Amino acid sequence: MPPHPSSLSSPAYPPPSPLLHLPSQRRPCSFRSAIVSPQHLRKIQRSKLVATSSQSRDSRGYSVDGTSAILTLPSEVQEQSNCTVRVRYLAERIRVLPARDRVEFVGLLRRDGQMGSLSGVNDLLTALAVAREPDIALQVFDEMPSHGLVPDAWTFSSVIVCHCLKNSLDDATRILESMVKNELHPSVATFTTLVNSFCRKGEMQKAFEVLGVMNKVGCEPTIQTYNCLIKGLCYVGRVEEAYEMLENIKKGSISIKPDIYTYTAVMDGFCKVGRSPEAMELLDEALEAGLAPNVVTYNTMFNGYCKEGNPMKGFGVLKLMKERDCAPDHISYSTLIHGLLKWGKIRAALRAYKEMVGDGFEVEERMLNTLLRALCKISWKERDLLEDAYQMFEKMRSRGCVVDGSSYGFIIQTLSVGNRNEEALLNREHMMTMGHSPKMISLARVVRALCREGKLDKVLSVLMDERLGQPSKEAYNVVINEFNQQGRWLCARNVYGMALKQGVVPEKKPEDARGNVLANSQL
Repeated sequence: MPPHPSSLSSPAYPPPSPLLHLPSQRRPCSFRSAIVSPQHLRKIQRSKLVATSSQSRDSRGYSVDGTSAILTLPSEVQEQSNCTVRVRYLAERIRVLPARDRVEFVGLLRRDGQMGSLSGVNDLLTALAVAREPDIALQVFDEMPSHGLVPDAWTFSSVIVCHCLKNSLDDATRILESMVKNELHPSVATFTTLVNSFCRKGEMQKAFEVLGVMNKVGCEPTIQTYNCLIKGLCYVGRVEEAYEMLENIKKGSISIKPDIYTYTAVMDGFCKVGRSPEAMELLDEALEAGLAPNVVTYNTMFNGYCKEGNPMKGFGVLKLMKERDCAPDHISYSTLIHGLLKWGKIRAALRAYKEMVGDGFEVEERMLNTLLRALCKISWKERDLLEDAYQMFEKMRSRGCVVDGSSYGFIIQTLSVGNRNEEALLNREHMMTMGHSPKMISLARVVRALCREGKLDKVLSVLMDERLGQPSKEAYNVVINEFNQQGRWLCARNVYGMALKQGVVPEKKPEDARGNVLANSQL
């Protein structure tokens, strides 16, 4: 009896994978519908079972003559009564193969007689669904008549999953309706698969129609089924209906109990429409009920607070997570830092960054550049943050992170503000060797800082260094003004002439010994 494909997959969140079991009873298939036509049945009756190959193989599973890479199950797997083991083995073998070899793999199984029984084919169909190869699975299904095999409920359940994977929900619905019509009772997992697929597309009316069919045939929905519906309602903005469904479950109107995924789905819906306080109330309620929120539940709150402009409340969520032994993940910290930066909470973003690094997470380059620029800008006024900006820049460089051109411009200005002008010039030169276009204001700030220090000779060398790019009008204005103030009128005239040769006309002009601005004829 093959397991339902989703029971072998990584659990999706939210909601958790609802596909847990196939139908509980095996029934002989007597399909006389659009799925299995009378002609199809006659073809099956005329067919013969494929004989099992008796060819000898070595320990690797190859034929003795080495001509065919047979991919049969090892004897220890073949002997397993639990078909879940066989399906897992097949699915893993399919996954590790290159995509181009998977069809050949199934062909080898076919030629080796592995499709000689209904249970073998059902195992293969389930494994292909788990490996997300619905096209190959449907091809195998179409070939069943030639092997003398009549599909049963397990077969069609796997086919429904494959159509859902292909997003062919009309075909999946047609098969489900035919199963019900022919008294091939689908499992709750099969129903839930289709419900979930409709919910993910936002087709809630069709999802509820499937729920109606479940009730009609006496198939009791599970909490996973309702989780899919709640998530779907939130997805299309019907949050109040989702909350009402949760309340009905809690009141016992529905004979199941909500799990943490139920709460998380409604919390996520509230957060997306700006109702984070109500989401937090649900989180508190879940905790009081003894449920254990996971990191995705808490990340929902980070998203909500940051979207609404209350990112500082994210620190409270971090504290709650650690008190509840739920370790924040990369998404937790990244969401919090992004929200803090978006709403101008730079010091808090730096704090979150340090905590993230302290917990062993790497921060992505794009966020590092954003944080560096924000930190540089605020440090020009709040000088106690200068060192933090320098350290972050150095850490990025030492880690080999890409520092973008805009970030280089900001750090050069920051180095100048902190009177680290030699480093500013070196980084400007490095910036240009990396192919970034220099920001003119960066050089102007460096020139102004050097002037304040009285290093006018260094200023002249900077203006003439072609590697540092063409100085801006602002840079020339600063230098000419400084030379005028120091009485170095000839130097001021030389700098003015240098600017004109570069096609720049400074607003500041050289002065004479009495402080009079020289006329154009005197320049």
